[in-house]
Amino acid sequence: MDTVSSNLTHHFLVAMPHMADPHFARTLTYIAEHNDQGALGIIVNRPIDMTLGTLFERVDLRLDVAGFNAQPVYFGGPVQTDRGFVLHRPTGDWHSTLKVNDEVGLTSSRDILQAIGSKGEPREVLVSLGFAAWTAGQLEQELVDNAWLTVPADMSIIFDLPPEERLAAALHKLGIDLAQLSVVAGHA
Repeated sequence: MDTVSSNLTHHFLVAMPHMADPHFARTLTYIAEHNDQGALGIIVNRPIDMTLGTLFERVDLRLDVAGFNAQPVYFGGPVQTDRGFVLHRPTGDWHSTLKVNDEVGLTSSRDILQAIGSKGEPREVLVSLGFAAWTAGQLEQELVDNAWLTVPADMSIIFDLPPEERLAAALHKLGIDLAQLSVVAGHA
């Protein structure tokens, strides 16, 4: 069996058209961590029927800064869907942050929400409920099985484009049109 050994931290996973898992069908997932223990990511193109304003009310926080209230909250993945995760840049200094690189962090502590609500910082955020996770070797096997395409992440796709354009934009970086993706993939 061939294995994929590259580190996919700070890459996008594009779900192939034949993706059977309804959690991941037609998704674009940002990989925040990938190592020999497994992988962790956030789906970045699946907004749910909740805004940041509603989320802040539910967790009893004030949202005093303009521009955030109507932002959607996202389905980040099927793991811990009752917990919030904030994908953001710059990385900042929060209680519980996975520093992806010098530019991007994934934070799960309440202090980042308090800063967004009171100071509007960090300005570039994607707030999700839940995340995606793979055990050791699981993502590598899914790649061998042609479940995903990979592309280096471009944060402007997440922070500058509406969610419905993100998947096509990531594919465009590979020179692929969404309509060109075949439902059946094979090995040459």
